[in-house]
Amino acid sequence: MTRVAILGAGAGGLSATVELTKAGFECALWNRGRSAINEIIKAGKIRYEGLLGQGEIKPSLTTTDLKIALKNADVVLVVLPTIAHSSVAKDLCEFGWSGPIILNPGHTGGALEFNAIFKRFQKPVPPLVEFSTLTYVARKLDTDYVNITGKAKSVRAAALPGGESAIKMAQKLYPNINLVPDVLYSSLSNVNLVLHPPGAILGASWVEATGGKFTFYRDGLTEGVSKIMDQLDRERVDVAQKFGHEVPSLVEEMALIGTVEASDARKSLRQAISSGKANALIMAPNNLQHRYYVEDFGHGLLPFVELAKCAGIEVPTACALLEMGRCLIGDQLVANGRNATSLGILGLGPKEIFTIVRGRNDL
Repeated sequence: MTRVAILGAGAGGLSATVELTKAGFECALWNRGRSAINEIIKAGKIRYEGLLGQGEIKPSLTTTDLKIALKNADVVLVVLPTIAHSSVAKDLCEFGWSGPIILNPGHTGGALEFNAIFKRFQKPVPPLVEFSTLTYVARKLDTDYVNITGKAKSVRAAALPGGESAIKMAQKLYPNINLVPDVLYSSLSNVNLVLHPPGAILGASWVEATGGKFTFYRDGLTEGVSKIMDQLDRERVDVAQKFGHEVPSLVEEMALIGTVEASDARKSLRQAISSGKANALIMAPNNLQHRYYVEDFGHGLLPFVELAKCAGIEVPTACALLEMGRCLIGDQLVANGRNATSLGILGLGPKEIFTIVRGRNDL
C-alpha cells in the first residue's frame, strides 16, 4: 500500500487525508502545531461532510513529529499555505528526504523555491511536482471536522527536471491532473494571483470596516475591480508568452478547474466569476492578515513581478498592486515573500530560467 505523508492539517490537508484514505492510501498526517490536530490525535479520526459524503476516516498516524511522519513514506504531499513552504523545505533537507514531493499547490514559484532551498543546503533536489492550485474547496468546521464543498476538475501540474517519479506518484493520487511542459507554465496558471489582489486592495476599507462581512466575488467584485483584474490577467498572459507559453485567460482557466461554469466562460469576467456556484458564498477576508493579503501578494503577486522582471516585461498593474500591498502589510511582504533571491532567479534572464525548469534551453 502506498504511504503518503501529508504535511498540513488545514482544510486542504484534512480534505486530502479524507479523499486519499477513502481511495485506499495509507495517510500519515503531520502538522507543526499540536492545537490544530489535538482532537484528531485524541479521537483518532477526522470527521467530514460535503462532496465526498459524510462520515469519519482514521489516518494511519497523526503527529507533530516530522521524522515519524516521514518514516516509510513513499511520497510527501505538501498541503500547506505557501508562507510555510520555505520552512518545511528546510526541514525536509535536514531530515535528508530524497523521495517524491508534491506541492498541492505550489501557487507561483513553489517548485523554484524548493529547488533553491535544496541547492542552498547542498542537497540533491528530490523529484518534485507542483500543482497550480489547491485540488479542494473546503472549510474546517472544527479542528477535526472538514466540509468539502468542491474539488477541482483539473489542475495544472509540472515537475522540475528529474521529477518523473513525482509525476507518476501525482497521477496515482490525482488521476485528473493536467500535465504542462514546465513549472513556469504551472506557476503562471495560478489563478489566485489575479483573483485576489485587486479586490483585496480596493476592498481594504470595507474589510476593515465590516470585518469581511460581504461576499468577495459578488459584493466585492464590482465593475471597477473587474477592470483591474482583467488588466492584471493580460499582464500574466504576456509574461507567460515571453517564456514561450500560451496560457488560457483567467476565466478559461477557472472553467477548466470547475470554479466557473463552462457555459459562463464566454460572459464578461465579472459575470462569469460572480455566477460560479463555488464562488457565490465565499466571504471576504476578515482582516488584513488574511491569506488573500499575506499569501497572494507575497507568494503570488511578488514572484510574478520577479519573473516579469527577469523576462524584461513591464507589468505596471501588478507592480502598483504589490506596492499598495506592501504599504498595507509592511516591508516584510517582500522580505519574507518569494523574491528573486528566494526563487533562485536573481539576475537571470529567460534562457537561464528555462535551463532551471527544463534542464536545457529550449527558448
